Amino acid sequence: MATIDSPAPKTESNGVKPVPAGRGPLEIDRLFEALVKLNGSDLHLKVGQPPFMRVKGALQPLKAERIDDEKMRQLCAPLMSERQRQIFDTDGGADFAHVAICDGKKWRFRVNLLTQQGSWGLVARKVNDSIPDFEKLFLPPSIERLCQLDQGMVLLAGVTGSGKSTTIGSMLNYINRHYRKHILTLEDPVEFVFTEDKCLINQREIGVDVRNFEVGMKHAVREDPDIILVGELRDVETFKTAIHAAETGHLVFGTIHAASAPSTITRILDLFPQEEHAAIRSAIAFNMKGIVAQKLLKSIKEGVSRVPVVEMMFFDVLVRKYVLEEQDHLLADHIKKSHRDGMQDFTMSLKSLIDQGLIDRHDALEIAPNREALVMALKGIGVS
Repeated sequence: MATIDSPAPKTESNGVKPVPAGRGPLEIDRLFEALVKLNGSDLHLKVGQPPFMRVKGALQPLKAERIDDEKMRQLCAPLMSERQRQIFDTDGGADFAHVAICDGKKWRFRVNLLTQQGSWGLVARKVNDSIPDFEKLFLPPSIERLCQLDQGMVLLAGVTGSGKSTTIGSMLNYINRHYRKHILTLEDPVEFVFTEDKCLINQREIGVDVRNFEVGMKHAVREDPDIILVGELRDVETFKTAIHAAETGHLVFGTIHAASAPSTITRILDLFPQEEHAAIRSAIAFNMKGIVAQKLLKSIKEGVSRVPVVEMMFFDVLVRKYVLEEQDHLLADHIKKSHRDGMQDFTMSLKSLIDQGLIDRHDALEIAPNREALVMALKGIGVS
């Protein structure tokens, strides 16, 4: 169990009133500082529980007092601006970025404030101050191909906390180091803050720099971007706007909640009514360039906390054909057979990570989508 002294209670009578920007450290910043010092990834606050932190992929409680309703509001309310507080009161939750000073250094956190069972709660993720390259993230080398495109759409698929944002950050930084292009991001909130190298980079935060995503995309087409990061594809309008940008000569990156590369097609179609599916399949087939699906798994290598298990599907002739002809069930087998073309499924990724001594064999078998296929692959069977 990690240890931290409980933050001293505030003396102000209006402890739940938001603190004006620039006022100085907040009481909750002591918890963010503890997260940094423990090299944790996430902070969880829930009424009736002590603070929890995720360290090396596992949640652990701090040796601190349980948080009651009043303390929760004292800790969390000052994080919000007036606009964020209005969103929180209306929607029952709000997403935003927070910057805290830890040992004289600025750290960014992606914060989600929520309500559950009538009480406030918080989940905050530490955003690394540097953006690792592909090798340090243990991503497959073929991912570079998706950074060398001139136009089209590239999606990162996975559940919350699967490392999608870090992978996209690494891909954009690769472009930043190698090409002279204009990168425009529309984020809610901004996570990685890029340092310009060869690229010109504009990062716009929804609700801060621009009213909403629709307005941001309307502006984007007049801002001469080569590459657009649209963040998460959550609804019909977001996807339609993003695919239109890809059709008109831009390279568009986005994230989506899906379990695998093939199931991402179904996930997109589920956003639309049945009568639009044929048109959407056509748009996907001719504009999508690649889908990268990933999960995070605890590493057994010293100095490495977690590594991504990655499935990669490039849109070659057969993938486009299967998507157009509604033969999505053939995609998984095609990925498996196309490893020489840079594609890989989760089984191949798990075998590679085991061979590199990065993950435990038992852990890999536990999360393998096809346990038998992984056992055979480890025996050298099934890969030609």
